[in-house]
Amino acid sequence: MNETFKTRPKLISAAILAGAGLSACAPSPAPTPSEIRQCSGPAQTGMIEVAGGQFLMGSDTDYREEAPQHRETVADFTISSTEVTNADFAAFVNATGYVTTAEQSPDPVLLPPNSPESFHQPGAAVFLAPEGSTAGNWRYIPGANWRHPDGPASDIDGKDNHPVVQVSLADANAYAAWKGARLPSEAEWEYAARAGRPPTRYEWGDTPPTPGDPKANTWQGLFPVADTGEDGFRGRAPVGCFEANPLGLHDMTGNVWEWTTSTDDQTGQEATDQIMVVKGGSYLCAANFCRRYRPPARQDQEASLPTNHIGFRIAADAVAAAQ
Repeated sequence: MNETFKTRPKLISAAILAGAGLSACAPSPAPTPSEIRQCSGPAQTGMIEVAGGQFLMGSDTDYREEAPQHRETVADFTISSTEVTNADFAAFVNATGYVTTAEQSPDPVLLPPNSPESFHQPGAAVFLAPEGSTAGNWRYIPGANWRHPDGPASDIDGKDNHPVVQVSLADANAYAAWKGARLPSEAEWEYAARAGRPPTRYEWGDTPPTPGDPKANTWQGLFPVADTGEDGFRGRAPVGCFEANPLGLHDMTGNVWEWTTSTDDQTGQEATDQIMVVKGGSYLCAANFCRRYRPPARQDQEASLPTNHIGFRIAADAVAAAQ
């Protein structure tokens, strides 16, 4: 089948509601995703200057929401070399006392119709990793938040250099403002991922990632049954474990999806929340499902629903200097 004609993915809230295990009681979390290999991350991090210009944005050959490919222009800007880490976000929270969306009771107006009682408690969406004969699946888990990204029994001890997740759009914007920055637009993000290269299918060219040359942290094996971890990770990886692009940006492919400032007005789905565009794909993207670990790929995401596979990086206008 020509993938261009495939239907759009469901919003995560719809996927959770469609699950068989929803109840007011949260399930016991599956084991926290594990690192198979160790990674110390990049030697240096910071803001990267990006000279503006024109590029071909989108794609006419993959998922239909990426079309039509068109010429886009962006101005000079700066963007962080990695995703914001747990340590970065902890510094923000410690300095400001900020309380994230997942740590507060959800606004009932934003909840899907017929939401179970568990949706009304502070918490977040968690993809539970496969365990034994049980395939991975999405659940809303009370008590999940950035400090406990995979459920209340999980933590981020020893994971300072992992990307922070379980952050809503509002949380990401608050951190960016504290840094004197902002989130990138979809066009800026895609332009930075291309890094001046031709509009190939993947960030690095037209050859898909392989077990021997994984390129990024994605899902190997049959999703959602088993992740073999041949790229060195099952689940999230520390930032900067894979080679940077020519601009010096790490993890523009895989690891965690990243918030942008761009809204999606063509979802074709009913939603009470604002629908945003996230970019980059994540550790849940597999060859048999969600092949969105490509620069032109885009995913819909409810602005107020944090998940354990979405993080962010910050950007700024060229004249603004992030702290």
